[in-house]
Amino acid sequence: MRNAVIESIECLAENDPRIMVVTADLGYGVLEQFAKKYPSRFFNVGISEQFMASAAAGMALLGNIVVTYSIGNFATLRGIEQIRNDICYHNANVKIIAVGGGFAYGQLGMSHHATEDIAMMRALPNMRVFVPADPEEAVTVANYALTVDGPCYIRLARRGEPILYTKGLCLDIEKIHAVSEGTDVALLACGPLLNEAIRAATQLEENHISTGVFSIPCVKPLDTEAIANIAHKYKVIVSVEEHQIIGGLGGAIAEVLSSIKGSRAYLHRLGLQDEYTSIVGGYEHLCDHYGLCSSAIAKTVSSLLSTCGNSMQ
Repeated sequence: MRNAVIESIECLAENDPRIMVVTADLGYGVLEQFAKKYPSRFFNVGISEQFMASAAAGMALLGNIVVTYSIGNFATLRGIEQIRNDICYHNANVKIIAVGGGFAYGQLGMSHHATEDIAMMRALPNMRVFVPADPEEAVTVANYALTVDGPCYIRLARRGEPILYTKGLCLDIEKIHAVSEGTDVALLACGPLLNEAIRAATQLEENHISTGVFSIPCVKPLDTEAIANIAHKYKVIVSVEEHQIIGGLGGAIAEVLSSIKGSRAYLHRLGLQDEYTSIVGGYEHLCDHYGLCSSAIAKTVSSLLSTCGNSMQ
């Protein structure tokens, strides 16, 4: 995913001399080609993410399009004051690329897990927030982000995610995309957990539970019209994300549902339940432990429909 995004940015930079890349001593094996091709537009500022954000804001205010690159939690949590005060307050044309969102760095422990970043970025005025699910969505997001003015946050995975979309498919990246349609439950996912949602839907269909799966690559601005339509069509909505349920995708959906009058779907948020990832392990192990693997998603949905079905009518 990250390689495809950087390659896309490199191609765009060929025709747009305003595009610059700043890294905080990361991206080895990924950014070398850009640095070699455009040495005057590539800056490694060392392990100083706060300075990276401020420097990027300054470059952007001089008329450039600046891409910053770091690990998920470092790109956001460490530099949040500079992102808020320097980038977002000035509506600077900076695109923050965070690699390894969620549990991607699972074996390095909670200090390397980016599980609050979506909430933080969503709360900042002027900031757009993107969480692509596969390389095709990621490239589309990058191409779009570099054409719009203002700050963007792009949260990438780093595990060689499977391709879920046909290559070259034309996607409106600010819209919610229906992977499959159903009538009973809608699984709304962002990032690589979309694949787990798709697999969970297959298991649920085998148990005669009609399941729709929807990809949400753009968490802010959220496609509120699509959320409202889904809420009126389905009995249950389940959000699926590698993030705290507070303030992330599930929180964003809850905000939309709170303004819908009349009957609507019941929302259940799958993610970290206001807790730290206190265990250490590989990506699959963490997803299984926190109930985000396909079998756990399917089990949760089945339980919701069987125990709460009457109250959701």
